[in-house]
Amino acid sequence: MSSNFSFYDKPGFIWLDGQFLPWKDSKLHVLTHALHYGSAVYEGCRAYNGRVFKLNEHIQRLHKSAEFLGYKIPYSVKILNQATKKLLFKNNLQEAYVRPIAWYDVDSLSLGAKAEQVHVAIAAWVWKSYFKLDDKFEKGLKLTWADWVRPAPNMSPYQAKAAGLYVISTLSKRSAEQKEFNDALMLDYRGYIAECTGANVFFVKNGDLHTPIPDCFLNGITRQTIIEIAKKMSINVIERYIKPEEVNDMDEMFLTGTAAEITPVTQIGETKVPIGPISKKIAKAYEILVRNCPCPEK
Repeated sequence: MSSNFSFYDKPGFIWLDGQFLPWKDSKLHVLTHALHYGSAVYEGCRAYNGRVFKLNEHIQRLHKSAEFLGYKIPYSVKILNQATKKLLFKNNLQEAYVRPIAWYDVDSLSLGAKAEQVHVAIAAWVWKSYFKLDDKFEKGLKLTWADWVRPAPNMSPYQAKAAGLYVISTLSKRSAEQKEFNDALMLDYRGYIAECTGANVFFVKNGDLHTPIPDCFLNGITRQTIIEIAKKMSINVIERYIKPEEVNDMDEMFLTGTAAEITPVTQIGETKVPIGPISKKIAKAYEILVRNCPCPEK
């Protein structure tokens, strides 16, 4: 098998519909509804020291995402939590990225076909750095502006982490990388700053933390965690609409996400942004939290 396809033949197991199957045997049919219409829902979680940070919140959101798309996941949050922990143990993983995903089958490719059978899979593998930076707090990220914008809330089920909603993200990130940037910063339908292609964004100005209001894009679990951390540090958090030209006056900027964790930004377009003390302080607190939090799973 070509090295280009090594991801499809990794060692270990994937949990699929209640069974632990060898990685290479975990397959689906080419006429699966989700493959054609983007109706799968998924989560991205990280395991630290063998424990998944906020696993319960992630699996609860997986269930809610499916409900937004009109179907019900047949496995409870408790069962999926237990399956995730068993999967990490069977694959001997301590530091890992975890991907639960759900989709439905129908005996038709009709757009309006109702779910007949809902499938759920959980995969986990070692994925140390989303942005492949040797030392992210030395280099930081270079961002460009995305060509695509986040649509209005009445144009997509933005509260769901659904596969189809990420088409403009993949287009924007691919375009950014072709221009030798790490990622793209997306605006919303009104022209305000929204988020990056797969991460939320924060700014620091005069000691305050500013972040866009998530009223047309996903309110990330890591985003919520960072807001909690900042408030405990007595850092003023301001959720507001941010105009793109405001980046010229920001003191610091960083991205948050399960895959991205806390990653500073040093350039957006032609504007340079320094890596500052508040970004470092919050990143350190986050690292301590994810590695020491008991994160009880119900």
